[in-house]
Amino acid sequence: MLELFRDIYRYRELIWILALKELKVRYKRSTLGFLWALLHPLLMTVVYVIIFSYILRFGIEKYPVFLLSVMFPWTFFQQSLMYAVVSIVSNAPLLKKVYVPKVVFPLASVLANLMNFLLSLIPLAFILWVLDFPFHLTWLYLPVPLLGLLLFTLGCGFIVATINVFFRDIGHILEIALRAYFFFCPVIYDLIHVDPRLHLLFRWNPLLYTLNGFRLAIYHGKLPSIESAFTSIGSGLVVLIIGYALFRRYQNNFAIHV
Repeated sequence: MLELFRDIYRYRELIWILALKELKVRYKRSTLGFLWALLHPLLMTVVYVIIFSYILRFGIEKYPVFLLSVMFPWTFFQQSLMYAVVSIVSNAPLLKKVYVPKVVFPLASVLANLMNFLLSLIPLAFILWVLDFPFHLTWLYLPVPLLGLLLFTLGCGFIVATINVFFRDIGHILEIALRAYFFFCPVIYDLIHVDPRLHLLFRWNPLLYTLNGFRLAIYHGKLPSIESAFTSIGSGLVVLIIGYALFRRYQNNFAIHV
């Protein structure tokens, strides 16, 4: 793990350049350009608000805020993995021509989406202001769940990037898996709407604690328990260690298989 942090510091300028390049390429021919990074989760929120406020009726007060408090973190996680999974393969020409530290590509993919996420806090704050929703002091706690989310996302990014080098179908599998995982996470609903007999199963979901930290801080104005906060960061760190170990083990073979 120390080597990972050394690489991040050593190649920080290259990671930053690659992240900016990815953002420019992603929105190059789009009319709205970078605004899509903010519009996508907002438009999805509109869809879910209509469905669960007027059709299925969850009956959750200020449902747009309830939903957005974790929709932006989830979007960061989802998009980071979708771009990390192809981060090595898409840079195959560069890998075959010159030596480039391979770790920078998944890191740049996550960093690009992290910038999107941080900017998404601006429209989130605006929506809270429009809806006359209070800004709780617990917003100051947000760096804690963000750290847990970042660690977990990086670990998963290393895993899917490595697998995709040797098994190209993982991108399609990941897309389906993320859609299923979305409904296993408390994004569009509260756990009180879930059969109590299933709560134990949900507690095995590491992302539950991270998303709960965002929702508690933004929507409820509360802080999670110390155990929940440590679980959020601890599970993210475990996944990062596993993901980076897998990535390091096979990275010397990437240039042969891409």
